[in-house]
Amino acid sequence: MDVADKVSIITAAASGIGKATARRFAELGARVILVDINEGALTAAAKELAEAGYAAQPEACDITNQEAVQALVRRVLEQRQRIDVLVNAVGWGNIEPFLDGTLAYWQKLIQLNLMGTLIMSHAVLPSMLARQSGSIVNLASDAGRVGSLGETVYAAAKGGVIAFTKSLAREVSRHGVLVNCISPGPTDTPLLREHAGTGSVIEKMVKAIPMRRIAQPEELANAIVFMASRENTYITGQVLSVSGGLTMSG
Repeated sequence: MDVADKVSIITAAASGIGKATARRFAELGARVILVDINEGALTAAAKELAEAGYAAQPEACDITNQEAVQALVRRVLEQRQRIDVLVNAVGWGNIEPFLDGTLAYWQKLIQLNLMGTLIMSHAVLPSMLARQSGSIVNLASDAGRVGSLGETVYAAAKGGVIAFTKSLAREVSRHGVLVNCISPGPTDTPLLREHAGTGSVIEKMVKAIPMRRIAQPEELANAIVFMASRENTYITGQVLSVSGGLTMSG
């Protein structure tokens, strides 16, 4: 998977799938820009990469703030002259019944899981279209494909990411920009461990997965890297489930 020298912005890069993805890009020689709102965790992630011998540029940013995102993209373009890859890796939500939710919680879910992806994509696309080249990889969720008990509004937001991916691909692929979506099943991240609560919840997930285990973040990272790599020249507007067979959507 060739991403060497590709200028790659990866959001939610301080933890979980985003962090694993940033490391995989760095290992393969990409020029990685780490984006996260958690400045402390972001600095630590960049330090880890540096100690492993990989260069990465940390950029603390609230991806739901359009002005902040536009300023970030301007900085990257001034420093690097181009953006080859955008990975929208943000995913956040609690597990709770829909009727227990509040308007403020729903708005946060939609802002983080859907609007952040729209805002980041809107900011990087002009430079990609000008160069007639680029790749956007969005992180959705199988909750957005088939639904998920206790994650109704999260699923709605991630379903929006899927629809956005397909529609944007129709709009920009003729101009050399590929847009695809990776759709994880249950993945061993700090967020899952925090929100799943007791081990019995994860055990139930494992029993439902044909491969009888949850994914590791690195397995999602490999799929993301492939979609953004030079090996992918003709895949666009697609949604790839990485779920150990839990969902088999056609």
